[in-house]
Amino acid sequence: MNPEEKLTVVIIDDTIHIDNPHGRTIGRIVKGLADFDLDVITIASLEDARSAYANLPEADCILVNWNLGDSGSKTHADAKKLIHEIRQRNEDIPIFLMAEPAEETATTLTSLSVDTIREINEYIYIMDDTPEFIAGRITAAANRYKEQLLPPFFGALVRFSRDFEYSWHTPGHAGGTAFRKSPAGRLFYKFFGEQLFRSDLSISVGELGSLLDHSGPLGEAERYAAKVFGADQTYFVTNGTSTANKIVFFGRVSKDDIVLVDRNCHKSAEHALTMTHSVAIFLIPTRNRYGIIGPIPPGEMAQKKIKVKISECPLTKNIAKKKPVHAVITNSTYDGLCYHATDVEDLLGKSVDSIHFDEAWYGYARFNPLYSERFAMRDGAKNPEGPTVFATQSTHKLLAALSQASMIHIRNGRLPIVHSRFNEGFMMHSSTSPLYTIMASLDVSSKMMQGAAGRVLTTESIEEAIRFRRTMARIRREICGRGKQDDWWFEMWQPDAIRDPMTKKKIPFEEVPLETLRDTPSCWVLHPGEKWHGFTGLPDNYCMLDPIKVTVVMPGVKDDGSLEPWGIPAAMVVRFLDTRGIVNEKSGDYIILFLFSMGNTKGKWGTLITELFEFKRHYDEGTPLEEIFPDLTKLYPERYGGMTLKSLADEMHAFKKDHRMCDLLEEAYSGIPEPAVSYADAFRSLVQGEVDHVPVSKAENRIVATGIFPYPPGIPVLAPGERTGEQSGPILQYLKSLQDFDRQFPGFEHDTHGVENVRGEYMMYCIREGRK
Repeated sequence: MNPEEKLTVVIIDDTIHIDNPHGRTIGRIVKGLADFDLDVITIASLEDARSAYANLPEADCILVNWNLGDSGSKTHADAKKLIHEIRQRNEDIPIFLMAEPAEETATTLTSLSVDTIREINEYIYIMDDTPEFIAGRITAAANRYKEQLLPPFFGALVRFSRDFEYSWHTPGHAGGTAFRKSPAGRLFYKFFGEQLFRSDLSISVGELGSLLDHSGPLGEAERYAAKVFGADQTYFVTNGTSTANKIVFFGRVSKDDIVLVDRNCHKSAEHALTMTHSVAIFLIPTRNRYGIIGPIPPGEMAQKKIKVKISECPLTKNIAKKKPVHAVITNSTYDGLCYHATDVEDLLGKSVDSIHFDEAWYGYARFNPLYSERFAMRDGAKNPEGPTVFATQSTHKLLAALSQASMIHIRNGRLPIVHSRFNEGFMMHSSTSPLYTIMASLDVSSKMMQGAAGRVLTTESIEEAIRFRRTMARIRREICGRGKQDDWWFEMWQPDAIRDPMTKKKIPFEEVPLETLRDTPSCWVLHPGEKWHGFTGLPDNYCMLDPIKVTVVMPGVKDDGSLEPWGIPAAMVVRFLDTRGIVNEKSGDYIILFLFSMGNTKGKWGTLITELFEFKRHYDEGTPLEEIFPDLTKLYPERYGGMTLKSLADEMHAFKKDHRMCDLLEEAYSGIPEPAVSYADAFRSLVQGEVDHVPVSKAENRIVATGIFPYPPGIPVLAPGERTGEQSGPILQYLKSLQDFDRQFPGFEHDTHGVENVRGEYMMYCIREGRK
């Protein structure tokens, strides 16, 4: 048991405060538990019990009155249902059934159903045994439960911290002692607390094992995680999935190897290509009218198509080995589009022996049946003749772990990894001094998701996202159904209607039962021909929208992707929400993405809706900009003085329409620029200074030394070593439109990695012409 925390017992009994023999006995049990130094929480009604238990994860033992609710009923239906609900949330917590050996309940044991017997741990006949004895039984059960809550590494860390050993090894702060010797250090120590510093240890503590050789409790924790996440092997990574992706590359890819790469890949894949001196063959994803990046169509993954791509790539001309060795696919996409993973493996498995799913934002998928067949580490998916499959997951992003906590999961196929060889690449990217709290958080995350708990936690996130989606759709229907020409509300990127699985009739989304949307994957599938998603060329069931990744659409975009005469750019709403303490995940020209993680609550999304209404009110009323964005008007008084929220939004929308910004984005990403040199050669030129700092206006047909990633959409418009094309071409024209927008609307500048905004001019590093 954690020495810093008392045990907590919850007693659910609606007669607990009644002055009768039963109530007085329960009172003595509570006193006995207090004598054992336990915290006791009493819940005196069935309704309170149902709402409270979900918010009492600190409970170590639960006592339920057999006569709860329907007292006197022979069915005991309320008690049975509550016990079942508790057990559905937590498979391990001890549940004690309380009864009295009176005549009408003397046969409690013999009358219990098999299902209820399975779900309870012990029986208490409160009038038979002494309160002290009963309290002792409860305390013992709670202690056992608390101890088994500790997963392998975190448990070892807790036990080690109890010993209060003197430290004669690194880290030099020695359990925080060094910090306490300085005024600034004391503030730092006090802010984080003693446990952080006592658990900040080093590889010198042999009894905790080693991250580098996967020994001891640390190695046991990785094996435990593999079991929970469905992998053959799992590796803990303490520098995020950016590093996890590089580790996978170093275990599979070397110089001049050909790699199939999702163009919608994370920047870390670009770094890995550079570091391994390998050659990328890009697979092109689809896009829709909002600029949302969709899945790679099956045709792009076909073996014949891949062979053509390899033969036509200038960088493969002098490479003898034309067979690709590895493929990298982003699943799910940043906007929440999930592949049918079996289809991807079947297609790419004809070309490569290993497939790497970058599931940085998708570590929860295994734990809810809604995502069945749409993630890498699937039950029953093991095929010794199929490709070896890797999944890299940012555990910290949408599960519960500290920042930088990540995992690599592996399911071996026809080219299994050899641990001793793979571990060499792992060690190249891992510290000999990892932060033990990060590793402990990975271990705890595995424990949190094990068994029924994983489904409960993911279901709650899905349900909250659905409630928000339905509420937004209902508000839109009510507002826009008034018949007023100028009335508006935000749209949701989701189906307008769902076909009922039973009747086959279409039902408006906001009227579909929560249970149907929660439990039926077909509600979220991108069915061919449906206007809402805007993608073409995708087979049915190939791709599904993840309900917890919620995209809110601003007014202003037509169904064909062109802009309406009137609209509200997302940048205006994002800035407004930011001033109200609401930070979104990402945004596009007319879309905003919100993530419904396990940390979301009804109050959180209720406040979001309230603030969206506030934006609408200020927009409709023409509130002066200085009242909405005072910092902006003070910083740029000549530019924004005298403007209203509406007038600025109208001007920004007109600029985007007049400058064809959405069209240029689509054109810029419609193909792949010519690759002139490899990633590694481009980086070598940068390091050696064989580059020019070139303005966009003079970058015609130059070779870029660094990738250029406009956000949104966050994928390279130019990868390192690619040519920019003609000055009048889509890529440079698109970058120029971003530059002109940033000049016109200071304070709303785009985040474009790979360019520097120097006094309003976009500058980029290009390889010097004529270099050796």
